[in-house]
Amino acid sequence: MNQYAPQMRRMRQRGGLTLEAAAQRAGLSPAHLSRLETGKRQPSLPLLLTLARVYGTTVGELLGESPAVPNPVVRGEEMEPVDAGGWRYRQAGLAGRAMQALRIHVPRGPQGDLVRVHPGEEWLYVESGALRLTLGEAEEILHPGDSAHFDSLTPHRLESASPGGTDLLFVHTLLQSPASDLCIHAAPRGGRHP
Repeated sequence: MNQYAPQMRRMRQRGGLTLEAAAQRAGLSPAHLSRLETGKRQPSLPLLLTLARVYGTTVGELLGESPAVPNPVVRGEEMEPVDAGGWRYRQAGLAGRAMQALRIHVPRGPQGDLVRVHPGEEWLYVESGALRLTLGEAEEILHPGDSAHFDSLTPHRLESASPGGTDLLFVHTLLQSPASDLCIHAAPRGGRHP
């Protein structure tokens, strides 16, 4: 049996797919997929790409390759700040994960009609200063040690309520944008931010 064959079966099973369901999604017969999983057939590159897409993985993982595990430690002094819209962002976690962690400095000053609305969840923790958090129609002032965890489809605004600005730890999910694109545009009048 080829080394990749058992891995192909594991990847299918990990996705909760039967042989028949996976074959249908990949445009194969169940017999063909079974032969691939038992090593009786060699997959072509286009077929590997199709199966990787169906299983939500990479061709490398499908073939049993072990990806290099990145160092999970992020050194603060190594993270360059990104300035956008007057805010300063620093990565506080690794890229390519389901969550993005940032350290943010929110300057004092008006944010105009800046409103954030996007898929996912947000969690923030105030390190220094005070933060005015608006969620829908509700408004709260958060102080050092306070945190908030909310669905980011709720229209929200973050404003510093301190003369020197506010420093936050910030974690969010499902936003596939670099820190410089982090919801820094005003919402269209009468509508949600894209």
